This record gives sequence, C-alpha cells and structure tokens, in this order.
Amino acid sequence: YFVTWRQGDSLPSEKREQLQRDRDAWQRLHGSKKLKDLPLTLQKLYYQLFDHRVQQWLDAGSGSCVLKQERPRRIVVDALHRFNGTRYTLGTFAVAGNHVHVLVAPLPGMSLSKIVHSWKSFTANAINEQLQRTGALWKHESYDHLVRNEGALDRISDYILRHAERGNYVEEHPF
Repeated sequence: YFVTWRQGDSLPSEKREQLQRDRDAWQRLHGSKKLKDLPLTLQKLYYQLFDHRVQQWLDAGSGSCVLKQERPRRIVVDALHRFNGTRYTLGTFAVAGNHVHVLVAPLPGMSLSKIVHSWKSFTANAINEQLQRTGALWKHESYDHLVRNEGALDRISDYILRHAERGNYVEEHPF
C-alpha cells in the first residue's frame, strides 16, 4: 500500500474550501458512484483533480511543519521502523515537513487501518509531549492506495524518493 497522512494544519483554509467546492461540483456532475465504478478515464481525472493536487499543496509546505524539526521527525522514523518485520514490511518512505508517505505491506493477520492508526496515535502523543503542546496533530483521515503492479510501485517509489530533492527525510527500502 501507498499511505499518506498529514498534519491537521497542512492545508490552508482557502485550499480546503476550494477542494470542497470542486468535490461538490464533481458529485453534481458525476453522481455519488464509487470511484472504482467509474470509467478509467474519469478515475484518472478524479485523481488528477483531487489527490494529485492535494499532494502538490502538501509539498508546498503549509502549516506548522513540525516534522522539519529533528526530534519530531525522529519520532516518526523510529515508529515506522518499530514493527517492521513483525506487523508489516516497510517500504520506501518520506517524512516531509507536514506529511508522511509510506509504502507498506501488512503481514498476515494485520490490517492496514490498525497499522496506520498505531503510527498516528503513537507519534501524535510523543510529538505533542516533545513539543509541550496538546490537541490533534494529524488530520483524522489518511490516504491509502493499493499498489497493484510493479509499474505502479516504481512510480510511487520514485515520487517518494524525489522528496529528498526538497530536503525531506527519505529512506529507500525496496520490496
């Protein structure tokens, strides 16, 4: 899986409002069908209009960007490594200033949602304690995408690795 989660303040309110208006317009035009039930051309357009655009906004580095600081970033990196090999196989990942990208393969008996919840819960508590702050750190929802083939894996890995060019922390772990 390719998983992304972000800080709660990582998108400015005007971007969130624009995204909501665009999603409402999309739903008026295409109905409330599940994305997987739409033709492939519409699925690609959806990803371009929404997911890819949000990734670009995240990469712009809005919000408090606590992960630019060494100690909070180290908390995330250590958490990702913690159960590698016992609960999941960790792939390539990037820790940017306001979001995290991870390639991960849950091991049998482990669910992706529990793995991601564990990462987010532990890191939020530890980072808040480190920074002597309270409140939500991460946006509640995460983005996850099943990587279906080697071509997709290569494209996603390249995308994650390019985060190093922007000064973000990146580790390469080929599957």
